[in-house]
Amino acid sequence: MTKVNLDALIVREDFEIEDKIQHGKMKDTLSIEDLKPDSFFYSALRKPDFQRETSEWDTNKICEFIDSFLEGDLIPAIILWRSSCGYLFVIDGSHRISALSAWINNDYGDGPISKRFYDGIIPDEQILVAEATRNRINKRIGSYDDYRLAISHPDNVKESIAQKSKLLGGLAIQLQWVDGDVQKAENSFFKINQQAAPINSTEITLLKSRKKPNCIAARAIIKSGKGHKYWAHFTKENQERIQDIAKEINSLLFTPKLETPVKTLDLPIGGKIYTSAALPLVLELINISNSVSKETSDDVDGTKTISFLQQTLKTVRIINSNHPSSLGLHPIVYLYSQDGRHKVASFYSIALFVKELEEKKMLNRFIEKRETFEKILVKYEYFIQQILRKYRSATSAFVYIKEFYFELLEKINDTCTIDGVISEIIKSEKYSYLTLQVEKEIVSSSDFSKERKSAVYIKEALHSAPKCKICGGYIHRNSISIDHIVRKQDGGLGSVENGQLSHPYCNTGFKN
Repeated sequence: MTKVNLDALIVREDFEIEDKIQHGKMKDTLSIEDLKPDSFFYSALRKPDFQRETSEWDTNKICEFIDSFLEGDLIPAIILWRSSCGYLFVIDGSHRISALSAWINNDYGDGPISKRFYDGIIPDEQILVAEATRNRINKRIGSYDDYRLAISHPDNVKESIAQKSKLLGGLAIQLQWVDGDVQKAENSFFKINQQAAPINSTEITLLKSRKKPNCIAARAIIKSGKGHKYWAHFTKENQERIQDIAKEINSLLFTPKLETPVKTLDLPIGGKIYTSAALPLVLELINISNSVSKETSDDVDGTKTISFLQQTLKTVRIINSNHPSSLGLHPIVYLYSQDGRHKVASFYSIALFVKELEEKKMLNRFIEKRETFEKILVKYEYFIQQILRKYRSATSAFVYIKEFYFELLEKINDTCTIDGVISEIIKSEKYSYLTLQVEKEIVSSSDFSKERKSAVYIKEALHSAPKCKICGGYIHRNSISIDHIVRKQDGGLGSVENGQLSHPYCNTGFKN
């Protein structure tokens, strides 16, 4: 089930706002009254600005948690740390607090708090998930407003709600407090969260390197410049520039929306945005585009982040866009499997491939061989999977997949067939591990799975997919140029008869 985005319900703040310890008696429990919008507790509640997004719970988990709270079940303690200025930072338990806050505020990612957080622009998918969650909770548990109504008009609500409303004022969650300074609080956060739900290497990079330009850029892109602004301390001009570039990159990566089973060839080059894989994918894209091989220095004024974003935008535009530099690489040929799965390793390798094509001034050479190149990728797609298996992970394999692409370019010529090119490559010692295979699908069910439905559609649709009249490569809807068959400078008119479909670069770069 799709996860519910509750990220807006607890404000983010910089841990290092002050470094002075404030002593005093802390409260022992958290009640419903503490999570009302106008409560002193809720107004002081914060989560560290480096904390991962509060969007790991699905509808069922949120519903079950609220139900457990109302039933008085045992709930693990919330761990907090109080800064010297009075902010109450959540060290552990942000999903628990956010779930209760969502119920109280009727905001499951689409309410007033979320709308302010996202500047009024909430993705359609997030709205649909929020509505489904609200409907599920209202049906199974009842809305918070129903419980409030039960105080004065118990006859106007279900009997179960009227009964539970009498107990609601006495329910509470245990609180524990971290003592110490900022460093102790941050160390506690990483230690506790690593034990409860292990943080992967990308998340650790994003959390501990939150002031690095690549990490700031990744956060900006994934939220299309909305949400918590990790770049808020930069000048207004730089903030706006970051947001504008991030929004364009987000659109190029994740538009149109990916739905399965696949029933269109118009697929986004970045796959699905609302998955745990999206943020690591964007961070790696930024690192590839900017040749980041080791830790970079902090960005103090936003100029480095803008530079990183600009270089990433350049790469993405070349891959697939309507920019004159665009090769318009069709996602179904380069970035998806034949059954409609987005291939992360291929995405990374293509980003590096086009970057090096441009740097080595080999774009025209690629255009000349593109039609054959794509025929090979379609027929021998499984070679990419074999390379991935050899090197075990997308981040380890993508450099070798890129090298395979350049090997194809070198071997393709006017005299070789596509089978001949592959035969020559796999004879070499470097690629001796690649093996030809005959697909033998084993099917035990009479029903079509999502993957097989996608495969049937893709197989049929590719036969009639439009191709560039200049290079012969497949054309994607996000990267179409209308080309004069007879050029304007040669007297060609803008008539239908003198027009043809092409990729932007084939029209404006290669042809001219």
